[in-house]
Formats: sequence, structure tokens, C-alpha cells
Amino acid sequence: MYIGAHTIGIGHCNLFSKRLFNFTGKGDQDPSLNPTYANFLKTKCQGLSDNTTTVKMDPNSSNTFDSNYYSILRQNKGLFQSDAALLTTKMSRNIVNKLVKKDKFFTKFGHSMKRMGAIEVLTGSAGEIRRKCSVVNA
Repeated sequence: MYIGAHTIGIGHCNLFSKRLFNFTGKGDQDPSLNPTYANFLKTKCQGLSDNTTTVKMDPNSSNTFDSNYYSILRQNKGLFQSDAALLTTKMSRNIVNKLVKKDKFFTKFGHSMKRMGAIEVLTGSAGEIRRKCSVVNA
């Protein structure tokens, strides 16, 4: 399994601001987040409920599909908790280290797209289009 969708685009502050302002419920910051990057994010995001401000997911190349996402992960600058989680196990950390290499990233991404193209589309009552990606519709 390879991920890298966060190489392009933006994230809304309310989707990651808990990492900045209240990680464990005690007003603290996620210790796995690069402190300099966290301070930069705090200058952009107003607080936990800021749902209007956006930040680039890949600060160096947010408009370019490239392997830089994996470089920033290795610097502990992944925007979301799911990004940081990729460094928590040896297996996923090894994958991150491999995908820093541009040729490896594009090859693996191509394989992933081919596999995804083989997934059958669910129609009718067999599936759903989620209103919010992370939550099954009620």
C-alpha cells in the first residue's frame, strides 16, 4: 500500500489544528510535529474551530505532483495526523524512505492507479457517496 495524495492541495485548519493547540486535551502540541513548522502553522490558523483558513499540504510544491511529500514527512512536517502516522512503524517508515526517490514514487503510484482502476464501482444501494470522506453517512 502506498499513499501520497497529500502531495497536491490544501488542508483546512480545523482538520489538523488539534495537533497545534490541544493534542492530548491539555492545550498542548503534537510532539511528533516539527516545532518550527508547528509555529508557522500557528501563524496561519486562528484556533481549533478555524474552518476557513487553508494551508498547503506540501509547503514546497503544493501545485506539483512529485515525491516531495515524502521528504517533508521525514522532516516531521506532515500536516495531518495520518501523515505523521507513516513514521510510527518500521515498515511504513521504510516505504516513506523509498518513495522519496522520484522514479520509485512515480512507478509505485502508476501501479496503484492501475490497481484502483480494477476496483468495481458500487452502484445503487451497494455503495454511497460520502458527504464527509472520513465518516459513513448516517
